[in-house]
Amino acid sequence: MEIDRAIRESDDKRLKTKYNNAIYVIQRALALYSVEEVAFSFNGGKDSIVLLHLLRAGYFLHKGGQNCSNGGLTSFPIRTIYFESSSAFPEINTFTYDTASSYDLQLDILRSDFKSGLENLLKANPVRAIFLGVRIGDPTAVGQEQFSPSSPGWPPFMRVNPILDWSYRDVWAFILTCKVQYCSLYDQGYTSIGSIHDTVPNTLLSISDSSCKEKFKPAYLLVDGRLERAGRVKKLSPSTTRHLPGVNDSPENVVSHRNSTPVASVIAVGDEILFGTVEDQLRPSLCRKLHSVGWLASQAAVVRNDVDSVAAEVEQRKSTNDMVFIYGGVGPLHSDVALAGVAKAFGVRLAPDEEFEEYLRHLIGDHCTGDRNEMALLPEGITELLHHDKLPVPMIKCRNIIILAASNISELDREWECLTELTSSYGLLAMMEPFLTKHLTTNVSDVEIAQPLSKLCLEFPDINIGVYRKSRNGTLVVTFEGKKQARIDSAVEALRKKFHPGVFSEIN
Repeated sequence: MEIDRAIRESDDKRLKTKYNNAIYVIQRALALYSVEEVAFSFNGGKDSIVLLHLLRAGYFLHKGGQNCSNGGLTSFPIRTIYFESSSAFPEINTFTYDTASSYDLQLDILRSDFKSGLENLLKANPVRAIFLGVRIGDPTAVGQEQFSPSSPGWPPFMRVNPILDWSYRDVWAFILTCKVQYCSLYDQGYTSIGSIHDTVPNTLLSISDSSCKEKFKPAYLLVDGRLERAGRVKKLSPSTTRHLPGVNDSPENVVSHRNSTPVASVIAVGDEILFGTVEDQLRPSLCRKLHSVGWLASQAAVVRNDVDSVAAEVEQRKSTNDMVFIYGGVGPLHSDVALAGVAKAFGVRLAPDEEFEEYLRHLIGDHCTGDRNEMALLPEGITELLHHDKLPVPMIKCRNIIILAASNISELDREWECLTELTSSYGLLAMMEPFLTKHLTTNVSDVEIAQPLSKLCLEFPDINIGVYRKSRNGTLVVTFEGKKQARIDSAVEALRKKFHPGVFSEIN
């Protein structure tokens, strides 16, 4: 069979592994269900084209085709479902019918909505499983496995997803390696095709041309597969967004937020910190850095190397803070659970990210083996990579969560410098009015100063007034922190008036 032969002769080890895994899923489904009990949902897109030819190869091998002398497959007996829509591109409809004719597909054409069409189809036919071209990263893929029962409220059938773990790169590697036909729209710059109302060519494939007519490179030349849906028109509901730096990244939102003090939390992941094996120097340094740009660190926590512990902390902080910083627990070890915890907190799964994987392969070379680098699994649908020339790999941002890879102060300094430089393009750390601080020392006792300070806090709610001693018998240090020097000076003067002159001394 030509598809199986093309893959076997390919030098692409990754593609071979993806192919073998997909064929295994298909053969497993064909062993569980008879051909009469399965169907294939086809929509003319690149993913369904891949699935069609995988099914052809899988059925051929399932029937013992590797021993057939002619090596071909003249008919495709699996029922094929096509939902014809008035909003579909004419090229998609034409390509679908041409493909059906070329491969003798038993096409069931449905012109109702997807759910109603399935209900009618399943009533008339004993279909128990449907092959779908769903990939992780698709909006409908959340929570699905290679075999997943249909959702509650839908007709009962088994969803079979042979290419669930395939990337954009994998899809095009298969199409080009096997030299199969695909819809002409992909040669016109379309990278993800929906309806005529929400799909345009991907501007990342635009070609500079002196003529007025805009031209595009073909879809398989898109370098960053994460951006395949950049040609889809996005419609955002105002009720689903917050004007927070790092959540809404437009410059207008960042500017509008500057009227208030943004709040951040810091989460360290590591049993070694909790057990006292190592001293955590990053936490105080990160809090000082936040303070230096006018942000308030509301919480600094340490959690165990446990997915549930990380998820619980992120879940608690992500909605009450403008930004959450996490470090520790990032890497290939069993204890590196930070990303899994973030994914769980947002209710998504970890999905392979081909762009991040390419960075890792470039960085660690031959040490990155196999078809699935666990370090390249990122929370699906919520991850953004922050690129900077000074970083060997991009930093990871999941909504308003920043995952830092730093393990020491110098690495943190470098990442922080990159974050501040990326603020203009990503809307990350809006530079606020810096905090101003004044320190007083005194020899009065805690008991003497307690009540006057309590009253002072009520008089100056905008000033953070703190008290500490550097040692048990050392002098008392009173700190005044705020963003207006005049208010700080007023608070200091108000405290002095509550005691005899000379009780307080100002220190730098």
